[in-house]
Amino acid sequence: MSTLETAAQPEYLCRIAIDPLSRVEGHGKVTLLVDRDHHVRQARLHIVEFRGFEKFIQGRPYWEVPVVVQRLCGICPVSHNLAASKAVDQLVGAREITPTAEKIRRLMHCGQTLQSHAVHFFHLASPDFLFDFDDPTAHRNVGGVMADFPDIARQGVRLRKYGQEVIRITAGKRVHGSGNVPGGVNKALTLQERNYLLTDLDLMIQWGRNILKLIKQAYALNPGYFTHFATIRSNYLSLVRADGALDLYHGGLRARNGQGDILFDHLDYRRYAQVLREQVKPWSYMKFPFINALGPDKGWYRVGPLARINNCDFIPTPLAEAERREFAALGEGQPVHLTLAYHWARMIELLHAAEAIQELLLDPDIFGDELVVRGKMTHEGVGVIEAPRGTLFHHYRVNEDGLVEKANLIVSTTNNNQAMNESIRQVAERYLDGKELTEPLLNQIEVAVRAYDPCLSCATHALGQMPLIVELVEEESGAVMDSLMRDADGVVRGGH
Repeated sequence: MSTLETAAQPEYLCRIAIDPLSRVEGHGKVTLLVDRDHHVRQARLHIVEFRGFEKFIQGRPYWEVPVVVQRLCGICPVSHNLAASKAVDQLVGAREITPTAEKIRRLMHCGQTLQSHAVHFFHLASPDFLFDFDDPTAHRNVGGVMADFPDIARQGVRLRKYGQEVIRITAGKRVHGSGNVPGGVNKALTLQERNYLLTDLDLMIQWGRNILKLIKQAYALNPGYFTHFATIRSNYLSLVRADGALDLYHGGLRARNGQGDILFDHLDYRRYAQVLREQVKPWSYMKFPFINALGPDKGWYRVGPLARINNCDFIPTPLAEAERREFAALGEGQPVHLTLAYHWARMIELLHAAEAIQELLLDPDIFGDELVVRGKMTHEGVGVIEAPRGTLFHHYRVNEDGLVEKANLIVSTTNNNQAMNESIRQVAERYLDGKELTEPLLNQIEVAVRAYDPCLSCATHALGQMPLIVELVEEESGAVMDSLMRDADGVVRGGH
């Protein structure tokens, strides 16, 4: 719905609302304020749902936490479960879990990364690469991909299925498993399970390489589009291994600025509160984190595949490392800032996850029988992991009875909050003409958001069948100048 709003100055502005966004997880909307000369004066991504996990986990026993918080998400529950499990490990005094337990968890996390990246690219983002913006909305979705590119669609389905099988075997079931326990895991792999997972793995790796070829072809055909669309300069944050390698499960915090200079490095993630702050704004339920030393205006940053590939010194699997080197050349010695390059980086990580699964399955530690360690109980634990969408923080404090007194979660999409707003603004300023609304224009704004693979409510993926109404309101009279409606069935209807 659109209304007439005023800025700090007495002039009137037109408000354009895209509500809700499609082909993303959860529900959100975008609003644009346009002045008399049709320049975009404000662009905001609003998160309109409230979850409240940080509050209702209070008073619960610590051992329930990993099982409860994974209900935040139906697509990436493993990430929340693992981050909470790492925090709970500290609560039970397990500073280091056994090699078998750690490798089972890493295997689980690689399965999660592979399946989540596959869902996002093949089911949600691939229409942005395979079809033009003015392609009919009824066709520009996963159904159109299945009809026109059946091999690509089938690969996406099977890649996700394979990742889900890795999760099932390590966590007990595909969604909301119970494989992680305080101080370790509750089962190792059997030889039969290992051999089963090895059966199709070479094919998964080959498909990962093939989809990277498709992305690079798309870039070669239109490098200017990749360069300009939604591109912003930013700081970057991620975990890195002690030797600077990409590590999705564990490591120290590294941050770089837009020129690639290190802001802090190998910081113990339990000290995250010393370098990061969170800002609250009245128009969104999602917080705005920033690097404290730089302040809220300059300290916002990006996380996720683009940040991880920019931040790491190398990837410890050979095929993905070769792809990283080719990708890094785009930056010419500086970080790659192209927002659409998130998809490219995401598929490099998918390939790395498949290679890492192979290495873990061939590691004899995967069959070990030492699964759990315990130590002296403590009252505070911080778990950080690289979820598919970016760095994920879980921080818990418990009392003498082991009941949660305080919880703080900074989810991956929250870390990208300001960056998504900046990308939306860039697209709106470059492509909005201010007079005539077109569905392709709306889609371009959504493409900018989809590049980040946001989980707006930590819910499930949507296939673009949500209704959408956008109105352009005359500045002074408030009369509707133009409108556009997308029905729940995907049909777009013009206004007047």
